[in-house]
Amino acid sequence: MSNNRSGSFLGGLLLGTALGTVTGLLLAPRSGRETRHLLRKSADALPELVEDLATTLQLQTDRLSDSAKLSWDGTLERLRTAIADGVEASQQQRQLLKQAQVVDRPYSADSLEGEAFSTDPH
Repeated sequence: MSNNRSGSFLGGLLLGTALGTVTGLLLAPRSGRETRHLLRKSADALPELVEDLATTLQLQTDRLSDSAKLSWDGTLERLRTAIADGVEASQQQRQLLKQAQVVDRPYSADSLEGEAFSTDPH
């Protein structure tokens, strides 16, 4: 979220600079020669301003990329842990079900049929 605020801040800074420059040029009580000199001076400084802005944007992008990578790594680790826990729980439930089946039916179906037809009273 702070990276979004940084981008908004930089956008606002650029927009404010541009609006302030245009307003200042239109309202300034300077002669044409002085205004042209000021514009030339501003145009000469523009490449340096763009380079500074590009560097700042690159730093912000790198910071955001690193943050996203750390977040992704954490998410992957939690997912791996959850999958491993799910597999383990599934295996435990399978064992419990097998044990419950053994307790519920101690004899096989074949042995039960034999007892049902037995004539021996003991």
